[in-house]
Amino acid sequence: MTPVHSTSATTTYRRVPVDCLGIFYREAGPKDAPTIVLLHGLPSSSREFDTLIPLLATRYHLIAQDFPGFGQSDAPSPSTYTYTFDHPAKTIDDLLVLLKVNRYTLHLHDYGAPVGFRIILMRPERLHALIVQNGNL
Repeated sequence: MTPVHSTSATTTYRRVPVDCLGIFYREAGPKDAPTIVLLHGLPSSSREFDTLIPLLATRYHLIAQDFPGFGQSDAPSPSTYTYTFDHPAKTIDDLLVLLKVNRYTLHLHDYGAPVGFRIILMRPERLHALIVQNGNL
């Protein structure tokens, strides 16, 4: 098999309103392929997946968002947005509903693990597979 070289040419960058917040996300790959949602760690952003996304985009549909308060997503005041793991989980779940992503594999890294596990508990029927990279339970 010939190696696939990494390139950012296949990645698109978007920002959409979710829960009255601007949520930034990267998307790549065919929308009819199996979806992998990449949940980033602390103190990073979806940028941590820049080299991984093009390598997977030939076979998978990929979504990698910035959590509220991270990267290019809005960072609302703690008086208007509760920064618990529950709230970002709801925000990301709402993003996936908005994007009509109904079945997915979750890739959880670090801070993304407790957020992702809450998403799984909210909608277990949507989970196809789980990848955990240095995530605590």
